[in-house]
Amino acid sequence: MRDRLKTILSSNAWERLIIAVILINSVTLGLETSPAVMQVMGPLLVTLDRLILAIFVIEIAARLYTFRLAFFRDPWSIFDFSIVAIALIPATGPFQVLRALRVLRILRLISIVPSLRRVIGGLIAALPGMGSIIVLLFMLFYVAAVMATKLYGATFPDWFGNLGASTYSLFQIMTLESWSMGIVRPVMEVHPYAWLFFVPFILLSTYSVLNLFIGVIVSAMQEQSMADTDADLKTLHVDNAELLREMQALRSEIAALRAERTAAGA
Repeated sequence: MRDRLKTILSSNAWERLIIAVILINSVTLGLETSPAVMQVMGPLLVTLDRLILAIFVIEIAARLYTFRLAFFRDPWSIFDFSIVAIALIPATGPFQVLRALRVLRILRLISIVPSLRRVIGGLIAALPGMGSIIVLLFMLFYVAAVMATKLYGATFPDWFGNLGASTYSLFQIMTLESWSMGIVRPVMEVHPYAWLFFVPFILLSTYSVLNLFIGVIVSAMQEQSMADTDADLKTLHVDNAELLREMQALRSEIAALRAERTAAGA
């Protein structure tokens, strides 16, 4: 029974079924946000949501029965278990906010689709390298915020009146959201040479430090992809070696049979 369940849970057909259920669930959760749709199809959507949750619970239970303790050694299995467990908590009283967390079920696609798993694996692998860049960005923001507060805090207190306001304004400038007409040009009307501060800050933060994030993430994803490729090649090599051993054993058996026939004929 356990081996049969393992075969079913590992099959492509079961994977496609779970993906289809997750996609249907994502559509129903989106429809539930519309009062007009809920007025017409509310009971149907609620019933369908409960049915989908039951499918997820049955799937997790089957995987627990099949893989037992090995289930909890797989991070993606723990991820799936956590999402389904959150959905089972009654969304009443102080747990009312958990109703909004039902949409997390869509994230189960990450654990099912291999390409999405590789992307998340690359992001996680990039975290150590991103730590140094975050420290560098923090230092840049701190130095720039102190300078901006001292330079423009007296004339523009709403934007640069204190360290917190300066940091937020600089963050807006870094994202290039209304940075010119919204902040820099008004400042330049009072301080004509303010561009000497803001332009280098944009070049350092937006076009240098943030691109380092992209470089680290891309490099980590490439390493993750190469590691997955090497693992696939090793698996293929093992399978080919096993097949070669079986062929050699089969040849030996055929040769032995021929020898027996030759001896019997003689």
